[in-house]
Amino acid sequence: MRILLDECVPRPLKHELADYEIRTVVEMGWSGKKNGELLRLMCQEGFTVLLTADQNLRYQQNLQQAGVAVVVLVASSNKLSDLLPLIPDACDVLDTIAPGEVIEVGGS
Repeated sequence: MRILLDECVPRPLKHELADYEIRTVVEMGWSGKKNGELLRLMCQEGFTVLLTADQNLRYQQNLQQAGVAVVVLVASSNKLSDLLPLIPDACDVLDTIAPGEVIEVGGS
């Protein structure tokens, strides 16, 4: 499983997911790409999961057709301190998520 960390998520979050093969949008040189193009690039490069804080992505793109899974981190902000508590639940989701699925973590 290859995971892409979206631009809207702080890059240091990558270090909390060291058990996974994870790259950031910036590392891939994809900064500023629109969601549709980003999803196409992900598929071309073999990524299977997008980790994002963008709660609107599911309404903007056909994720079933894109063939990637999306984990949406839902917190009061996209600051590292607000997202860190969601990581254990996100890891549980990463172990079971299937292509085309969108699963929100947090927001309770």
